Amino acid sequence: MDEHLAHNSLLCRCVGTGFAKNIPLLVPSAKWILKFVMWVIFIAWAAFFFLFPAKFMDDLYQKWIQASKGTLFGETGSAFLIFSGPILIIAFLSIAYTIISGEEELHGKKTSIYPSFRLWTFPVLVDGPFGVVSATEFIGIILFLAFVIWAVYAYTMRILSFMPDRPSFKPKSIFMLEFLGFRFGSIGLACMAFLFLPVSRGSVLLRLINIPFEHATRYHVWLGHLTMLLFTLHGLLYVIGWAMEGRLLEKMLEWHNVGFANLPGVISLLAGLFMWMTSLPPVRKKYFELFFYTHQLYVVFVIFFALHVGDYIFSVAAGGIFLFVLDRFLRFCQSRRTVNIISTKCLPCGTVELVLSKPANLQYNALSFIFIQFRDSSWLQWHPFSVSSSPLDGKYHISVLIKVLGEWTAKLKGKVSGSELVKDLPIQADARITASVEEPYGHEVPYYLLYENLILVAGGIGLAPFLAILSDILHRVREEKPCLPRNVLVVWAVKKSNELSLLSTVDMESICPFFSDKINLEIQIYVTRESQPPLEEGHSYKPMRSSLCPMSSDNGMSVLVGTGHRIWSGVYVISSIIGFVILISLLDIFYINPFRISTWWYKGLLLVACMVASVIIFGGLVVGLWHLLEQRISVREKCNELKIDMMEYNEILALKDPIQENLVKSIKTRYGSRPDFKEVFESMSERWGHVDVGVIVCGPPTLQTSVAKEIRSLNIRRANHHPIFHFNSHSFDL
Repeated sequence: MDEHLAHNSLLCRCVGTGFAKNIPLLVPSAKWILKFVMWVIFIAWAAFFFLFPAKFMDDLYQKWIQASKGTLFGETGSAFLIFSGPILIIAFLSIAYTIISGEEELHGKKTSIYPSFRLWTFPVLVDGPFGVVSATEFIGIILFLAFVIWAVYAYTMRILSFMPDRPSFKPKSIFMLEFLGFRFGSIGLACMAFLFLPVSRGSVLLRLINIPFEHATRYHVWLGHLTMLLFTLHGLLYVIGWAMEGRLLEKMLEWHNVGFANLPGVISLLAGLFMWMTSLPPVRKKYFELFFYTHQLYVVFVIFFALHVGDYIFSVAAGGIFLFVLDRFLRFCQSRRTVNIISTKCLPCGTVELVLSKPANLQYNALSFIFIQFRDSSWLQWHPFSVSSSPLDGKYHISVLIKVLGEWTAKLKGKVSGSELVKDLPIQADARITASVEEPYGHEVPYYLLYENLILVAGGIGLAPFLAILSDILHRVREEKPCLPRNVLVVWAVKKSNELSLLSTVDMESICPFFSDKINLEIQIYVTRESQPPLEEGHSYKPMRSSLCPMSSDNGMSVLVGTGHRIWSGVYVISSIIGFVILISLLDIFYINPFRISTWWYKGLLLVACMVASVIIFGGLVVGLWHLLEQRISVREKCNELKIDMMEYNEILALKDPIQENLVKSIKTRYGSRPDFKEVFESMSERWGHVDVGVIVCGPPTLQTSVAKEIRSLNIRRANHHPIFHFNSHSFDL
């Protein structure tokens, strides 16, 4: 209780008395119980996968399967309950947890007065194939590698223990190759059970552990490489064995009704290999469209994998795939809506600023990002962009900054330039640009608000999310909302001085007059490819007028995914899972059991069909009701929205023309040099003392590596009176 009061006092000191809410004791107790139960289930689930290669665990599992024979769902139901059931149960509990948390999440965070190390913000590996890896991620990598090594060892010992007494070397070799091939497939299947969990963008599981999709993507990449390596070894060993038998083509074309169907397995593996090869960094970065389009083969990969192994073995990975289907259908429904772009602007550096319409109840934070599609350019390509606006900038719009880096962004710039009118006047109705948007994803909690001391390191366009952070902090300080940051250092490296116009997209003085009296803000700019400032440097930070066109938000984004309504999204997940159980039950009662359907590949196809049908039918019903409610709210508030939009529009047009004097005083610009992070962090260590310092990096991998390396070095050899630096990355690398 004293700790809770102390925390409230800390918040009151930073944001003013009365803004730290008192949370009933029942809420944190319920959250603690739910979190404890979920951790127990997850640890037991992961331990089962890890120990499954052991003979004693395999014997226990076989007894469980034998006991389930003759039941309604049979062996498949038992396998699904053991392998996929736990992750669906955790999803159920996660929904309850996020609903209980609600708006209290930020207020309920404990902030210690003593700095401490945190495994998830301490960089352990800073160079190598994995990029910057925290201590928590390093532990996860070690556990997965340990599982693979242990499983290969256990299965190898098992095959050696009952190796048949063959008269010649060739039969023994073929037997060992096929046995090891089967076991490599089993290990790959275990990895596949986790493969689809990180790539579900709006997954309730990612929201539960506060890992945004941009970070989770790298886990999907790591698991994808490991899974495809194991599946490739699985197929290669079988191919070698069949070739030694002299029946390679015959075996590859086999399609058994009972047992594994080889031809679907070959098709699935080929689809996986196409995805794997085009996802490698040299191909992905140079030919992104090729990577994007071939990655849609995941549909072929999953369906033919189910045909290959049947429903019983497919149940091992079905839980993660089902959650992915849930997320994919919801994103499909949301992205059908056309969103109005109500403002466009081309900055001197060539960067495009877009302001998009959004409904008032769409929630996001300053470290969110959105996916945008322009159907005039492509019907399939979606590109992620960090938001550059704070949710407090306006209830009915959201902004992004887009740098021209390729053909897609070049087309966008041409479209924007052709539709803008001279002198930054509002764009005409017939010239209005529309887009499809998958709404903001990101951290469930704006963690940058929980550090009193912040260092924001950006490279080029990486400044965009930090503009949103600065705007958010200034709004909160002015409105006395919960906000801890008081010391903020921005380190920004750019190639040329024309990029400095990015600072003009946020008028800090207008947001929070005399902000320098309340926040210690320092901006260090490094212009690396110019040795001296241009003549017009003094106008680099002049706020630019927006071409915002006032309008109703009827054509704003949908709130179906991302940080949408917690209760509706929970009902969608729960109804789909219940619908899946109902469809499987009806299928077993009225079709599979009465007609004694035993064909493996056919039952695997039926299982996949039930998964998809339950999401479309039961989940689709919830989405339809959700959409109708959203429309009713939109109609009810239409007049108010138009009035407020007009107010926001007039406020933006009323921005001051003079240079932001307080901002200019906070800026130090250096030409012809790069930031010396050793010097930067050491100077902050002496200035800030024994505190926690949040460091957020947004930029290329080399920038992240440099910052992480310096943070690791300083944290290891720090003195008692120096701060602890916490590394956080906000870079989306696809």
